Amino acid sequence: GVANCAKARLTARQQWFGVDDAPSLQTLSVNGRIGDTPNGVGGIVFNDSNGYHSQVGGYLTYAYHIMFSRNEIDLNMLSFGLSAGFIQYKLDETELTQAFGQNFDPLISGIEQSATNFNVDFGFSYHFIDFYAHVTVKNILENEGINFNEQGFSFQNQRTLLASAGYTYSQFGSDWSFEPSVMYMYRDATKENSLDINAKVYKEINSGKLWGGLSYRRSFDGAEFLDGTGVSSQKLQYFTPFVGVNYNNFVFAYTYSNQANSVVFNNGGFHQITLGYDFNCRREKFEC
Repeated sequence: GVANCAKARLTARQQWFGVDDAPSLQTLSVNGRIGDTPNGVGGIVFNDSNGYHSQVGGYLTYAYHIMFSRNEIDLNMLSFGLSAGFIQYKLDETELTQAFGQNFDPLISGIEQSATNFNVDFGFSYHFIDFYAHVTVKNILENEGINFNEQGFSFQNQRTLLASAGYTYSQFGSDWSFEPSVMYMYRDATKENSLDINAKVYKEINSGKLWGGLSYRRSFDGAEFLDGTGVSSQKLQYFTPFVGVNYNNFVFAYTYSNQANSVVFNNGGFHQITLGYDFNCRREKFEC
């Protein structure tokens, strides 16, 4: 509900073309402001699959915006949001028993196992003219555990902290603007943490906007491996270029992520396509 229009976005993300059962993700999200009130609502549904494991879920979000400035021209606003939803986890063991035999592993039952959990996210955002900052804590609740076998393969704590900040630079009368930003991610259970450094450029065109940029992700955690002559280590790195266009009320974007490490499962990267539509747009404020 922060943007001038309500937004609907459909994304499809595929990893490692040519690899069977490679990770893939599809999402559909909608959000918007409720009339002229400070309230916003939204929702997202997703399907995430990786080999024999998959997750399907959905969240609903409520947001409240506190405006400290007179209007949106000299914007000074604090926003709070709360999301609640369900995630269903599935582990399909039927193909494992078909491929390797019924009794090849006593922990494999040969059925499709599933578990469903409820969880909530909380976040807040601050906008001051062209500066913004966001903090979100995902999966606040500790679930009872997702046990897929008698040996206790389970995880309870899925809390993830996301913190980001950015600034949009532009000159009055120019069609160009530049937006650098950073994002920090921390996973509580595994103590993983990483940093994204992003740069985005916008170009105003008739009936829309062209934009693109580059994102670099670096993990602070590493892994050691034998390289033939000794022990080496590497830390996860991703380079992600992206391009997009807003034309009238429609949005199209393409994103490609490539893992820049010496030891990788596959040289292919992530391909993601985003389709969007903006509706219920409010009249924009005049620039002085």
